[in-house]
Amino acid sequence: MIKFGVLGAAAITPRALIFPAVDEPQAQIRVIAARSRGRAQAMADWAHIRHVVDDYQAVIDHPDCDVIYNPLPITAHKEWTIKALEAGKHVLCEKSLAANGDEAAEMAAVARDKGLVLMEAYHYRYHPCFIRAKEIFDSGSLGEIKTIDAGFCMAGPIPATDIRMQYETGGGATMDLGCYPISWVRHLMGCEPEEVTADANEGPPDVDLRLATEMRFDNGVVTKTRGDMGPDATFEMAFTVVGERGTMKVNQPLVPQIGHSIEVTIDGKTTTQTTDRRATYGYQLDAFIAAVQEGAPLLTDADDGVKQMRLIDRCYDAAGMKRRGL
Repeated sequence: MIKFGVLGAAAITPRALIFPAVDEPQAQIRVIAARSRGRAQAMADWAHIRHVVDDYQAVIDHPDCDVIYNPLPITAHKEWTIKALEAGKHVLCEKSLAANGDEAAEMAAVARDKGLVLMEAYHYRYHPCFIRAKEIFDSGSLGEIKTIDAGFCMAGPIPATDIRMQYETGGGATMDLGCYPISWVRHLMGCEPEEVTADANEGPPDVDLRLATEMRFDNGVVTKTRGDMGPDATFEMAFTVVGERGTMKVNQPLVPQIGHSIEVTIDGKTTTQTTDRRATYGYQLDAFIAAVQEGAPLLTDADDGVKQMRLIDRCYDAAGMKRRGL
């Protein structure tokens, strides 16, 4: 069994960890702290978490936990993930892994030096929906791949006090939403792009409300991604692959549990597939446990997290915006 300590009382914690752990006998949540002890106590009472402590360091040092879940604001990921790793605790860290690629590389180096698991919580990657899409992509059935178009957009407005709207906490559409389409493209392609261009709409200073990219790979594939949390955004959570023989559109790969589809058209014939309705976060927890207990490889390990953050840095550079955390 692995025993979690939780840093903060983030809104994502029930979906990402508490609910999946209910159905997982190999995982228990034992310790929590938040900036407000009252918020930590409220979550502990609701989720039946045994220990509430005064601060994040007390979670890391607590003898009743051996892994840490870090859903803090992105600019706090590096500090507290490294502290947890240095204390000998494996870490499941929310995306985006760090504020920028250099921070991610520091975190990965500590995990490597300590021989510990550092997993970036791109939960979609472990679900049969994306795994099946990747199988189709790699099978050659679509013919030579030409383009990928991917977007995750949700209409605002988001309150100015929200951490996603503040540069100091790693805010921006790319860090919150657009990172997913970028990750989809990277994991479908299995490599990094040669060229990146991007444009952005800025809201608060240095915070992107929308950022769109065009990336070119050395095999000639061209991809487009977008993340949009502006007030005029139209909801989108999908990617489309176009090949010489056909196309594949994957709808809602982030929340297949509430409905998804893989629509494949080859030589004019369309078929629609669905996979498991179990939540992505359950599969993510399974993968994390296997990595901790058995040394199983991860699809979103620390090294992949560095590559992801390096590419996000390139996207901000290309859009003429500051990298996060600088």
